[in-house]
Amino acid sequence: MRSNSTALDLRDRLQGVLIGTAVGDALGLPAEGLSKPRIARRWRGEWRHRLLFGRGMISDDTEHTLFVAQALLRHPADVDGFRRALAWKLRWWLLSLPAGIGFATLRAILKLWLGWPAHRSGVFSAGNGPAMRAGIIGGYFYDDPARRKAFVTASTLVTHTDPKALIGSLAVATVVALEVGQGNAEGLHTADLLSQLAVLGGEDDGQWQDLVRHMRTALQRGDDVARFAAVLGLEKAVSGYVYHTVPVAIYACLRHRGAFERALTAALDLGGDTDTVGAIVGAMAAASVGRGGIPRGWGERHFGLATNAGAPRERRRSTRAAATRGASARCSSLFLACGSATQSGLSRRSTFPRIQAPGSAVAFAGGSILPACFAVSWGDTRWSTIDAPAPLV
Repeated sequence: MRSNSTALDLRDRLQGVLIGTAVGDALGLPAEGLSKPRIARRWRGEWRHRLLFGRGMISDDTEHTLFVAQALLRHPADVDGFRRALAWKLRWWLLSLPAGIGFATLRAILKLWLGWPAHRSGVFSAGNGPAMRAGIIGGYFYDDPARRKAFVTASTLVTHTDPKALIGSLAVATVVALEVGQGNAEGLHTADLLSQLAVLGGEDDGQWQDLVRHMRTALQRGDDVARFAAVLGLEKAVSGYVYHTVPVAIYACLRHRGAFERALTAALDLGGDTDTVGAIVGAMAAASVGRGGIPRGWGERHFGLATNAGAPRERRRSTRAAATRGASARCSSLFLACGSATQSGLSRRSTFPRIQAPGSAVAFAGGSILPACFAVSWGDTRWSTIDAPAPLV
């Protein structure tokens, strides 16, 4: 049975993955689509939230990550149920008319609405959409590689079927899993991590093997993140192609291992698809340092998630009762991580109405449809947890 201290550490790291995703997403969103030189000309000094009045806002990167987290809570041991739950959340999310949705994701969700089953809805694309939501799966199944691969595969194929999209998603999940399992401890050597990444592509994917080899060589030379990106031909911007986004994100985390702020700023400085690159780096880097390693100022000035004043008394009673029935500590840790993410001050106040759709509860906050772990009532800053059976322990 997992010790209490270990469970608390797991919770802290899962919180870090969720909040790190949101922070990287929100910091990068205002710069999305801008080149590295243009970012340098437009904004000087340190990275901070700049979307509106010194605040940031999450986008689809964080929303999809939380969709995955809720689907895991509902079906932690049933990959088919997980896939169906995620697909339904994506269906209803599309009805919110999200800005900046990827074309592959759009086509896949339209197929879902037209009747394609979740295991056949994906389209052939090597975009980075699945990779942006894979980190939390890696954290959840950090000690179970077989289930980690199965759930990442299910999440990926709902929208993207190109093998490159799957390899990129597995790479993100693998890094998060290894960091959650061992953190930045001495026992987890970068060389070992790279060796595990190399096998993901198999011998047939020479391009992925080359990318891992470039990472290893660049780390041995001590290259900064910008120089590594230049080796890949990304001097001006990082594209949404998964074999651009994921290697750069991984390299930033390995180059600045244990330093969340340095890893994230190094990646954002490169320009391009900054919100997704930022979200992926945020998840991986925070898996190593936990929630406490994320700069407080970055985590406190978001539009998008509301301050949590505590779950209603009825929910606390029901979840304690569930605890007596022996629900898993892993589910509990993820459940508490989701709840604690809203306590991080990501938004000072929220007075937006509760909106609930069949099969997927969502909440409107800060101009964004938020995923279904939470819903908020009008005029109240307390979030009530919905559709999440894991216990508070």
